[in-house]
Amino acid sequence: MKEQLQKDFDNSIKNLNLSQKDIEIKKFCLDSFIEKGFPNRKEEDWKFSDLNQIIRNNIGELSFYNDHTSTNKVDTSVFVNGLEHNKIVFINGRIEKIDFAYEKKDQIEIIDQSETINEFKNSNSLSDLNNAFTYKCFKILVKKGYQLVKPLIIYHTSNSKIWSKNINLRLNFELDRDSSLRLIDLFKDTSEKNFLNIFYNFELKENAVLKNYKLDKFENKNIKYSFNNIDQDKNSISETFILSNGSNFLKNEINCNLKGIYSSAFINGIISLNNDKHHEIRTTINHLTENTKSYQLIKSVLEESSKAAYQGKIFVNSDAQKTDGYQLSKAILLNKESEFNAKPELEIYADDVKCSHGSASGSLNDDSIFYLMSRGLSYQQSRELLINGFLLDVVEKITDSEIKNLIKNMIGIKE
Repeated sequence: MKEQLQKDFDNSIKNLNLSQKDIEIKKFCLDSFIEKGFPNRKEEDWKFSDLNQIIRNNIGELSFYNDHTSTNKVDTSVFVNGLEHNKIVFINGRIEKIDFAYEKKDQIEIIDQSETINEFKNSNSLSDLNNAFTYKCFKILVKKGYQLVKPLIIYHTSNSKIWSKNINLRLNFELDRDSSLRLIDLFKDTSEKNFLNIFYNFELKENAVLKNYKLDKFENKNIKYSFNNIDQDKNSISETFILSNGSNFLKNEINCNLKGIYSSAFINGIISLNNDKHHEIRTTINHLTENTKSYQLIKSVLEESSKAAYQGKIFVNSDAQKTDGYQLSKAILLNKESEFNAKPELEIYADDVKCSHGSASGSLNDDSIFYLMSRGLSYQQSRELLINGFLLDVVEKITDSEIKNLIKNMIGIKE
């Protein structure tokens, strides 16, 4: 792999207009990744998901460079109907479209940060890989007091031009004071057996509101890793919803730093899997000052030989008195071959806090199924009704009614 990485890296920088210093920084990141390799079970954060083995079994040999010199035609059929929205379109890792047609042009600034290397807290070898190979990076700045009129949907798409490729994406977002953003990440893949490595960094100023919905619904044979770092100032709010369903493997990782008084973070997620899929959600909420709040609810429904894991940590700094932190994960295993692993953590250094966590897993209740069947429903109808009721609780946590209805329709939840 080392020789392939070096060859692909040399090819990639030929088409980039970088200074010698920038090339050296990228080379340093490459060497760091080569030294560490893909994460495996020896690392505590990856004890349930050996990415090195997953890539080897599902993809085999990866190529680490995509030719970004040629453009790709945007397929408008992938766009969400019935929801007016702004767009950023990635195709094969290349930004092909940025469209904020519904917004005031002077209230949103798009800044090219391609020559900036990000330092992510809790960084791992995948951030090194991302920094070494990311082609273009932009910062989306929402200016003071501006609230986007329509949601922004980021389309992550691929086509038949790529196969067994590593794709690295990076975007930065800054929400200035009193601003807000509704952001949907939507994955629609045509190409298969690729590894997608995504890093987002969010900076929320005072009173800013971020609502991020990460939707992996459509069937595909790709491997994905998504890392969100969220830094929050006073009175800011972040709401993250995760639908983890379509890919062969997907790990969503959220690292949230509540730095300002009265800031709060809400993370809700659904993992719904069949076949041999393997998905994981890992969250770290860092309460760093007083009077901060976090709420996390993750529910999983697992069929056949699927596997899911949830690792959730609440950290409370010694200065973070009056912290309110809640975390709960629940899973339904629909047969004996499915597997769910949970690792809830509390690390508390303050004495005036309210924190709790819990995890539970089991099968569908036979008595409930029997009761519904006695009322005239078939076994399959009874089963679906119970699963819908189990998942509905998570979807109802979505505070945006328009996007809530979109997600309900997407996953077929009926009230």
